[in-house]
Amino acid sequence: MSSFLFTAPAAPGIGILILTAAIAYFLGCFNGAVIVSKYILRDDIRNHGSGNAGLTNFYRTFGGGLTFVVILTDVAKAVIAVLVGSYLCYGLRFGGEPAMAMWNVFGKYWAGLFCILGHSFPCMFHFKGGKGILSGGVLAIMIDWRVAVVVWGGFLILTALTRYVSLGSLWAGVTFPIASGLVFHDVVILILAVIIGGLIVWGHRANIKRLVSGTENKFSFHHKTEGKQ
Repeated sequence: MSSFLFTAPAAPGIGILILTAAIAYFLGCFNGAVIVSKYILRDDIRNHGSGNAGLTNFYRTFGGGLTFVVILTDVAKAVIAVLVGSYLCYGLRFGGEPAMAMWNVFGKYWAGLFCILGHSFPCMFHFKGGKGILSGGVLAIMIDWRVAVVVWGGFLILTALTRYVSLGSLWAGVTFPIASGLVFHDVVILILAVIIGGLIVWGHRANIKRLVSGTENKFSFHHKTEGKQ
């Protein structure tokens, strides 16, 4: 498995890659759960439940219509980050006609990675954020419908059958690089996908322990004040 990236001269693209990473990370730092809970509700979500600044913990703790504001924030930032990455990296256009489309794909993965890093480790919120599932799900949709079907299909089925959001999330993290490798057959894309999937799995390490011990909370549409994510 080779990569289109190896056909590109290194120097001209470094600045674009750094700029893309910086913009995507900055966008990722706008964590919807933290912003809504801390500045609207005046009650930081990280002081409740699992302490995670994610959608599930927010819903379990606060519920209500503001959950949709959290969703909108995290979806919007991922969409913008991926579009920026796609546009900037596609503009490099190194490697001839066959490589041009892959630069577009690479830009999405590259920006998606740093957006998730910003969401999980936001510099403006003491590097304590969420687990990147919603942002990662948006990334999968914007990359390719086949990747999205594998990631979202398994997530929805497992979550519906078991009511464990974390189990569906782990499926997404594990299958994201597998689907990416099967669709694009590119070593650099695969490496980025493995890192993204690894970040999601690593973010759910506490959930894995609770799943094994049988103490993981199941999802309910009735929020609880102090649930675990």
